Amino acid sequence: MPKLRENLPHLTVASVIFKNGQFLLVEEIKFGKSVFNQPAGHVEAGESLIEACVRETLEETGYLVEPMALLGFYRYYAKANKTHYMRCTIIATVIEKQTEQLDPDIKAAHWLNLDQINNLNQQQALRSPLVLSNIKDYLAGRSFDIKAIDEQF
Repeated sequence: MPKLRENLPHLTVASVIFKNGQFLLVEEIKFGKSVFNQPAGHVEAGESLIEACVRETLEETGYLVEPMALLGFYRYYAKANKTHYMRCTIIATVIEKQTEQLDPDIKAAHWLNLDQINNLNQQQALRSPLVLSNIKDYLAGRSFDIKAIDEQF
């Protein structure tokens, strides 16, 4: 019988949301430092990737979004907590602002342009390299039909 892997990847989703020349990012405290990330989080048991995308974005930004396309799947190893992540990034559009109440881990949601995000990257204030990588892929026109993500997946 094969030995089970002890450090399986954590399945997460993230939303790339672009409106009026700006991306929606969240500011959070991780390891005592303020960092910026796309709205993102873990997929819960029984939840589809699309459902997780909508839930996490609402919880972290207060915006209800509609997933429009799959940007892609990304792998990342976080040295700080020695964790492997498998991230499904979804391109979404804002439907409406529903609440001002955000997850306790989130300091604020910000609309930032690419210059501001590049500046945060130079300051090492992005949570992971995936933040800028996802934005660059989006700006390069990368996308796949949202139907590539079955509602059961």
